[in-house]
Amino acid sequence: MATAHNTYAPQYFRVIHPLQDEGEQKCVSQGLRPIPMTRSVRFSLMILRGYMISMSVLLSVYLLHLLR
Repeated sequence: MATAHNTYAPQYFRVIHPLQDEGEQKCVSQGLRPIPMTRSVRFSLMILRGYMISMSVLLSVYLLHLLR
């Protein structure tokens, strides 16, 4: 008869806070070309930009209304 052996070896992970972590070298973006976009992607980003602008305008109107 076969028996199952349950052996559990807990793993311990060291957690480092980002403010206490050592800095790392960042990627250099000089010489990179713009990312090519299709028409649908460009259109979607324009729609998103318009939405963000309209929400910002609505928020500022609301805040101005609250200040009155």
